[in-house]
Amino acid sequence: MFASMDFRFLADVDASLNALATVLIVAGLVAVKQGRIELHKKLMLAATGVSALFLCCYLLYHATCEPVTFRGEGAVKTFYYALLISHVVLAVVQVPLILRTVWLGLKDRREQHRKWAKVTAPIWLYVSVTGVVVYGMLYHW
Repeated sequence: MFASMDFRFLADVDASLNALATVLIVAGLVAVKQGRIELHKKLMLAATGVSALFLCCYLLYHATCEPVTFRGEGAVKTFYYALLISHVVLAVVQVPLILRTVWLGLKDRREQHRKWAKVTAPIWLYVSVTGVVVYGMLYHW
């Protein structure tokens, strides 16, 4: 069934999911700063779901599609690869951080949740934003 499908469209889906995750994370952080804990919880769980969907689409895309090569030269190429490497390394690091932070939040262990979130949120935001930038540089710029 999947053998004849063209999954190249998933690159666009992945960028959209990263952008949506960014919006949800920022909205979740704003909500918690305003003391709107239930809204924060819903937004961060939505961001987690969007990021999980991204990971599924990303893996399917890379399992079924030929790799795309970056065509930039010089300093742009160096910047691209530095960004890509930091993005990939932190994307791997963020998975257990997100899972632990969400688990602590769901268990209402707020003090520990806050400590983990101070590390997790900036990494998660960086990975989401750089995912969109890497996509733009690779496919459109």
